[in-house]
Amino acid sequence: MGLLDGKRALILGVANQRSIAWGIARAFKKEGAVVRISCQEERLKQKIERTEEGRLVEKIHLCDVANEASVQTLFSDLAKDWPQLDILVHSIAFAPMQALENRFHLASKADFLTTMAISAYSLVEVSRAALPLMQTHGGSIMTLSYLGGDRVLPGYGIMGPAKAALESCVRYLSFDLGPQKIRVNAISAGPLKTLASSAFGNFNDALKLIEEKTPLKQNITIDDVGSLAAFLGSDHSKMVTGSTHFVDSGAHIMGG
Repeated sequence: MGLLDGKRALILGVANQRSIAWGIARAFKKEGAVVRISCQEERLKQKIERTEEGRLVEKIHLCDVANEASVQTLFSDLAKDWPQLDILVHSIAFAPMQALENRFHLASKADFLTTMAISAYSLVEVSRAALPLMQTHGGSIMTLSYLGGDRVLPGYGIMGPAKAALESCVRYLSFDLGPQKIRVNAISAGPLKTLASSAFGNFNDALKLIEEKTPLKQNITIDDVGSLAAFLGSDHSKMVTGSTHFVDSGAHIMGG
């Protein structure tokens, strides 16, 4: 018997088979959930459909959170098939490349607002869109953060304030949605070799530091994140909300 038997889960933001979102999808499927995922582009959707992993999910939706109509279409389509949604995973972040390449103080207002809208506000928007499918029975919403939202990590730049805003959104959403028994949490994963991490120039140094400086002295995998997500989606975490949960070999406790 799996932790998520009988539950329906939607995971937003699958990029490829190396992404954290895919590790979560794999864990949910293993624990008995019916899983649907979304990606941003038709080209990516077709690529995922051709993989063995892609055939494990019930359906792949298209969703661009920068487009409000796209978000509404996704949840309207979901409501046609599912009477309820038990788990929503928000694994979405974006910053314009020039904003990542420049030092933080050089970020333009336009790039800052774009980064905030997609990386933080989109959690608010998709949570609101999911509410009609969750409010009668409760559920679990989770998002993906990073240590750069809590402290300065050289090279992380504009994404740091975005992740800080995202974690604050988690707290306020957990308060607003708590009366409907909807829990909202964040997972702060250690560095992983994903498409997103390739944008940060000092990424290999971060991996080396995990192996040298953390209590467990070992880098994590997407399956480690998936295991924590499965717990947060299960009834075992029914009284856990409004928190950021670390899976980073203990990196967040270290002073330097």
